[in-house]
Amino acid sequence: MKILHLGKKGNVEKYLPDKEYLKDVELVDLPITASEQEILKQASDAHYIIADAIAPVSKELIRGMSQLRMIHSEGVAYNLFDIEAAREQGVYVCNCKGMNAMAVAEQTVLLMLGLLRDVTAGDAAVRQGRQIQVKEGYMVRGDLYELSDFPVGLIGFGDIAKCVAGLMRAFHVETYYYSRHRADKAVEEEYGVTYLPLDELCGKCKIFSIHVPVTEETKNMINESFFHKVSMGSYLINTARGEIVDSQALVDAIKKGIIKKAALDTIAGEPVKEDNILVNQPSEIADRLLFSPHIGGITASSFKRGYEMVWEDIHAVEAGRKPERVVNN
Repeated sequence: MKILHLGKKGNVEKYLPDKEYLKDVELVDLPITASEQEILKQASDAHYIIADAIAPVSKELIRGMSQLRMIHSEGVAYNLFDIEAAREQGVYVCNCKGMNAMAVAEQTVLLMLGLLRDVTAGDAAVRQGRQIQVKEGYMVRGDLYELSDFPVGLIGFGDIAKCVAGLMRAFHVETYYYSRHRADKAVEEEYGVTYLPLDELCGKCKIFSIHVPVTEETKNMINESFFHKVSMGSYLINTARGEIVDSQALVDAIKKGIIKKAALDTIAGEPVKEDNILVNQPSEIADRLLFSPHIGGITASSFKRGYEMVWEDIHAVEAGRKPERVVNN
């Protein structure tokens, strides 16, 4: 069995279990920046691709690997894999659905609290010897908040959003959600959420948290039109995918005061460069943006769970069965 890994070197070996069906694995480990020519030179005969969720797997690559049986995302996303080409070649595409749901949910709450408690500015103030001045400023202005001070709107209601909703209950937060497909009443009651159409959600909530996958429908769905519908001084959290947010529209919304602050674990155009529009802003905008380096789902536990799913699906294919986590029918 030959496996091509596109991602951080060492991941596969770190999580490779001592299983009989994996005894004779030949591994080709390449970075996500490797060219198609380089990949095909070393791994045109690979049976499996395990790829970072932000690694492109193109039609040309799939067609150039005649023995390919399955492409498996290391994470949940697979929008950079050519699903149609894989289907045409009879290649399964799988993901690790649910592997990092709680990890990303925790990151979401961390970012919410980071904005509401002005964490980065407070840290800087203490380091600069300005603790008392900054503390008194917060007290006078009254602009530090608790999560329960604002209704939260979840955009999307998949595994991660459900975990966020569960955490919101612990903070006694009034929580709403929008999804293309409304959940059953029993599910809504279980997670303590209320469904609203997107336009109504925009008018009702103050904190918006994005939890939809990247599709043609969701690309740039958080755009100028969306921001026109939300109330002044709102907060935006994105732990989904950067492409869902129109970066220029977000900058404009911050300038206008529509968005008071935004916290982003993902930014369109990864890997993010210094000239990215969201990173390259003057202080009056930059101070209202909080970033994390797309780490929401990469806890030690989530990776362990994810690779257990990968090996289960590979084992199924090796045994002549359909893998459990197929996303391309």
